[in-house]
Amino acid sequence: MLAALLVAVLPARSQKPAAQDILRDARLNQSEQHRVLRGRLRHASDSIPFRLVMDGSEIRYEFSEPEQVLRLRLGEKVSRLEEITRKGSERVTEARFDKLVRNTDISYEDLTLHFLYWADAEMLGRDSQLLRPCWKLRVRPPSKKESQYASLDLWIEEHGGVLMQADAFDAAGKLVKRFKVISAQKLEGMWLLKQMRIESMEAAKGRDKTPTYLEIQGIDQ
Repeated sequence: MLAALLVAVLPARSQKPAAQDILRDARLNQSEQHRVLRGRLRHASDSIPFRLVMDGSEIRYEFSEPEQVLRLRLGEKVSRLEEITRKGSERVTEARFDKLVRNTDISYEDLTLHFLYWADAEMLGRDSQLLRPCWKLRVRPPSKKESQYASLDLWIEEHGGVLMQADAFDAAGKLVKRFKVISAQKLEGMWLLKQMRIESMEAAKGRDKTPTYLEIQGIDQ
């Protein structure tokens, strides 16, 4: 979920696209990114630094203290999340999808971006986020065992293929998690994410008292 936030300029469409075309544009946006960024995750009193290495179809999240590297491979038809250790690389399977990364609101599934490949996708219409025109889509996983979510609503920027917001729902249609871009910044002539808020909704109150914030602090030299 987190890597789908860098701005690329894709050709404007002359007519309303199909939902799968929009998802394909979002995947293309990711595969065209080549840069290394410094960032941090803030959750309650914790501040967790990381490096985000984007090299085309491969994206790495590099953490320290303790050291951990998560590598996302984006294929034409599927994505694959791996954890790299001294013993080699191991695929992160569905059994770990609901486990949380560094005790934040971000799960391992949220890093896979596999929802960009789901075949069950429908167009809900136009909307806007941060004054950017967006397509709003609803996507559903192929089966219950492949995701902890029953569906996601996605706001994807019309002319950049950038994911601006994602709302995840359970089988009862209740909102359980929200990813929302709060602000952007211009670094070396490119508009990039500055801050994103990730909320896990409480069952009783429908809100998160201690959301996680993902912040990009700069380009790593």
